[in-house]
Amino acid sequence: MKKSFLSITTMSLLTVAAVLSLRNLPSEAEYGYSVIFYITMAALCFFVPSALVSAELASSWPEDGGIYLWVKEAFGPKWGFVAVFMQWVENLPWFPAVLTFVASSIAYIFNPEWAQNRWFVLITIWVMLWLATFLNFRGMRLSAWLSSSGALAGTLIPGAAIILMAMGYIIAGKPPQITFSADSLIPNLNNWNQLMLLSGMMVALAGMEMSAIHVTEMKNPSRDFPKAIFTACFLVILLSVLGALAIALVMPPSEISLAAGADQAFDAMFKIFHIPWMTPIMCFLLSYGALTMVVTWVLGPSKGVLEVAKEGYLPKAWQHRNKDGMPTTILIIQAIISSLLALVVLFMPTISGAFWLMSALTAQLYMVMYLLMFAAAIKLRYSKPDIARAYKVPGGKIGMWLVSGIAFLTSFFAIITGFIPTPGIREKGMLHILGYIAFLLIGMIVFILIPLWLYKHTQKSE
Repeated sequence: MKKSFLSITTMSLLTVAAVLSLRNLPSEAEYGYSVIFYITMAALCFFVPSALVSAELASSWPEDGGIYLWVKEAFGPKWGFVAVFMQWVENLPWFPAVLTFVASSIAYIFNPEWAQNRWFVLITIWVMLWLATFLNFRGMRLSAWLSSSGALAGTLIPGAAIILMAMGYIIAGKPPQITFSADSLIPNLNNWNQLMLLSGMMVALAGMEMSAIHVTEMKNPSRDFPKAIFTACFLVILLSVLGALAIALVMPPSEISLAAGADQAFDAMFKIFHIPWMTPIMCFLLSYGALTMVVTWVLGPSKGVLEVAKEGYLPKAWQHRNKDGMPTTILIIQAIISSLLALVVLFMPTISGAFWLMSALTAQLYMVMYLLMFAAAIKLRYSKPDIARAYKVPGGKIGMWLVSGIAFLTSFFAIITGFIPTPGIREKGMLHILGYIAFLLIGMIVFILIPLWLYKHTQKSE
């Protein structure tokens, strides 16, 4: 059955936009009004190009394999393996980052002070991570239901609520915590605190290569897919800006937690409107939405790793599946590695710092995959021009160079800005700064070398 523009937008893109309204709010809101600039630029320079490029690649090579197949066609199986490996390992630090947000939301249900308790946060991360892993042992149906219910209950409802309450806050004549002016729209690019925001934005806007698989199901992909993408882009900017500003209106920037900003804002707003009993309810919805998002992503990239395992690039044990067809060995391995990465909560100066460190590593690993994808899209226009493409990036080769080139440079810039430490780290001195940068640099190098070593090892054993 062919899908229309509206159904594609609703099914695969609106959910993404809704999630973004709360997924990265804590870090966005800290920078107040200038967040509009960052969201808009990230959406136009990365979100839209990544969706258009992946749509062309998906329509040209619709077989199973996704990013692995696309990069393999351009640069060979070694770099295809590296690309899909990056798509998988970027989730390993991302799971603890998101579950830190879940832990903070759960804390606000019972006792907000627990949000600053390292052991509470760490144990919650571990429990929720393994719960998400074991839930995926049951098959796709449960995961799909949780994803749908979480998008509604955990993102759309809280997102709409925080925006509506912020409007009520202004109408009631309460003083905003940020200054609205034309000058504040333009960020201070000399401010490291604002530049580091870009890598967080890129994580929030990444993942559109997943929705591109729907392009072959559309009635008129060359016309309808761009319309769907730009509609989603508008929703992303609108929801993210309004949600972030809602937090910034009621919370002084110095008091916003990177991991619990949304919870703090709800707590403050409900007290203002004399309904504090709503805070635990809304925090429960937030934690449920974030947890279901983790449940969904625990399985998705693992299936790509399973495909390359079948081709012999990973140990044979990684190919194991249970009676429901789930790649249990891969799921357990990623849960173990994520559990170990979550230990950073115990060693960073603050929980917010740990949240940002894991988010930064996530962005950098994911951007490596995107560098390969954008380069592959340009290469394939020259090396395989005769492949039928149901959808093509407009403008011929020049259009592809422009779209992929801008996205490539934006991705590279996001990797660089990811090394900027948080203010809390910089205040601790040079030793902590070097430790922060070393953690990210070593993490990137190790995770890139692993697939290269595995590929070389499998070639020798043949």
